[in-house]
Amino acid sequence: MTLAQVERPTDLARVLVVDDHRTFAELLSGALASAGMDAVGTAHSAAQAVAMAQELQPDIVVMDIEMPRQDGLAATRRIREVAPDAVVAVVTAHRDPDWVVRAAQAGASAFIPKDGSLAEMIDVLSRVQPGQMLVAPSTFAGGAPRTPSAGTPGAVPQLTRREQEVLDCLGRGMQVKAIARVLGITLETCRGYVKSLHAKLGVRSQLEAVVKAQQLGLLSTADER
Repeated sequence: MTLAQVERPTDLARVLVVDDHRTFAELLSGALASAGMDAVGTAHSAAQAVAMAQELQPDIVVMDIEMPRQDGLAATRRIREVAPDAVVAVVTAHRDPDWVVRAAQAGASAFIPKDGSLAEMIDVLSRVQPGQMLVAPSTFAGGAPRTPSAGTPGAVPQLTRREQEVLDCLGRGMQVKAIARVLGITLETCRGYVKSLHAKLGVRSQLEAVVKAQQLGLLSTADER
């Protein structure tokens, strides 16, 4: 056990903020500190972010995607190597679902729009965990599709009550085993519902299912849950 681990407060998440815009990084760091998090520092380049993550071993890294010389996704991959216990929350102006998938592939555990609210960011950061991908509800805000007529390629699929319950759990970042336990169903039954959701949404992974469901307005917001 390192000295940093011994001295780490057990009730405060230690957060490293990474953004090449210094003022934004410092303001966000201060806001997170005011919200009850332990803001351990700010980095303004991918290289600096990796070095600071290795030295500080934060619990959470809030990572901007677009930075000069090396982007935030490349930095995310390196941070997952040098600080394996840290979770990375990507903060970006990109809203295309492809970026959500890219962020997850790079090792990020959360995707948050840069123009979203601070309250939403804090909510996501308070719930993020390794091995999952939380997508902030506002990622597709303003772009929520109108319900197309039945039979059209973009029609919103009709879900059973149980499928909706499983989908809502996936949207909260829960794993299949945990969903089965919470809903009181067998693991194989839960996997069957997930497979059915994939077919109805036209996706091939749980991450894509959550992203598609948010696009179609099938997931409730954090306030509605």
